Amino acid sequence: MARIAALLEQKRPLVMGILNVTPDSFSDGGEFFSLSQAIDHALCMEESGADIIDIGGESTRPGASSISETEELSRVIPVIEQLRSVSDIPISVDTSKSKVMKEALSCDIDLINDVTGLQDLGAMEVLAGSDAYVCLVHMKGTPQNMQANPFYDDLIGDIKDFFWDRIRTCQKKGITLDRLIIDVGFGFGKTPEHNLKLINRLEGFGEFRLPLMVGISRKNTIKKITEDVLPGSIAAGLAALKNGAKILRVHDVGETLAAVKVWESISREMLLDWRKVL
Repeated sequence: MARIAALLEQKRPLVMGILNVTPDSFSDGGEFFSLSQAIDHALCMEESGADIIDIGGESTRPGASSISETEELSRVIPVIEQLRSVSDIPISVDTSKSKVMKEALSCDIDLINDVTGLQDLGAMEVLAGSDAYVCLVHMKGTPQNMQANPFYDDLIGDIKDFFWDRIRTCQKKGITLDRLIIDVGFGFGKTPEHNLKLINRLEGFGEFRLPLMVGISRKNTIKKITEDVLPGSIAAGLAALKNGAKILRVHDVGETLAAVKVWESISREMLLDWRKVL
């Protein structure tokens, strides 16, 4: 959609604010479960400078149980409708269910963020019939088993193979290349060592010539390194930007954006007016 296209044309990094309307997400489960709490938090993130709000109704933390389509819809659709009625900010929906995608797309959202890479039956057909953007996320296994001793013959090569397969399938189904974003899936079927390696090797995913999103905010790899997850998450995010990331998916929008502004100013060797950075 035009809102995402306009953002991606900008040369600066983008910040996506996470809005989990779940009782059991790994970091903020239950904090924004009511409609009023969710909208207040979304507007707070927008005021703090978020470029996109990512709404998720089903936890994908390690060991999380799946929920029904009906339950997920009851969590996310009222939030989407209410947020859209008070804000024109680009909205992403974090879901892997084709029915949830279809209902969300009817509510003027801009992006589907799918941790399974559109593998649900009918998901690609739903997206092909829209003009929304799609983020293809790599996940090995399911949330129920993904952290049970994840193993790769070739971490980088295996993830690249996954993306080549999903991208080709998207194109065959009618989802054009210019609507795709990729996310290597930190924490989704990876050990801490895998995650650290991926941050260092992000540049190699530039061969896809697609925007790269990363979501490492408050994840267990950060917690294993430091108890101070906020500065730890920001440090990891800046390393990801240095190595090619375009979008940072984060819980702490204001703090992350402050760090990104300083990082960008240093990189360009000039003080930046963020509103005019293109």
